[in-house]
Amino acid sequence: MTARPAQRVEMVPVDRISVLNPRVRNPRVFKEIIDSISTVGLKRPITVTRRAEADGPFYDLVCGQGRLEAFRELGETEIPALVVNADMEDCLVASLVENCARRHHRSLDLLQDIGGMKQRGHTVADIARQTGLSGEFVGGVLRLLEKGEQRLLQAVEAGQMPISVAIEIADADEPGVQLALQHAYENNLLRGRKLLAAKRLVEQRKKRGKHVLSFRTDGAAVSSASLLNAYREETDRKRLLVRRAEIAKSRLTFVTNALRKLFADRAMMEILESEGLRDMPQELCEHLSGAGGHMS
Repeated sequence: MTARPAQRVEMVPVDRISVLNPRVRNPRVFKEIIDSISTVGLKRPITVTRRAEADGPFYDLVCGQGRLEAFRELGETEIPALVVNADMEDCLVASLVENCARRHHRSLDLLQDIGGMKQRGHTVADIARQTGLSGEFVGGVLRLLEKGEQRLLQAVEAGQMPISVAIEIADADEPGVQLALQHAYENNLLRGRKLLAAKRLVEQRKKRGKHVLSFRTDGAAVSSASLLNAYREETDRKRLLVRRAEIAKSRLTFVTNALRKLFADRAMMEILESEGLRDMPQELCEHLSGAGGHMS
């Protein structure tokens, strides 16, 4: 029997769903799933097959173990699910096909599908119900699509940036963009690596535009202007690295000479000895005087 997806999403009790072929999950990836669901809701319903029993219907999981476990971790009692009619073999095949397809499917294309549903006449509420996404998230995606913000959309789908921050950046001018990043930092929406990634994205968006350029597959040659711009950017980057290295070297030279003069001053050495500060790291001592691990 071939699996047939349901025409609408059903709310299924999480305690009635069994995982037929459980997999060990990456803790970091699982935490990202939990954070994403708690922030914007479920982006895509899980897939199950109904199993009738005496004390009510039960369900076997076809696809979506991570999302199901995240809902359980968050204390949710029901989860949006597509219910299909399939036997055990069909469930395993459907799960494999869906996982393989997802690996090769660009995340940006998935968000573009929301724009396609809007163009076909679906309301935000309809899209949210059919996809399992929150209405706020769907509305934000549509707004970014209207502005052509492909870079921001890609960051949102990758979990690098909340949809609210992406919208604030899309609506802001250049000073406002920096203010949006500051607000996101102050509100704990962007911290650490995510903040650094957001800053890099904003810089790329400023230099290269809102759209994400893909590699050409028609065999057309790259323009000389684009090659020249890429060369200049790489040259400027290397020059900056060289300047930073020279500054660091000059500072280290200054510190080294200053320490050598201090250690050559007998009065200074007596003060250090009286304070019990005669020892120093061996590598530093060897670098300064070529002697052992103690001041001489």
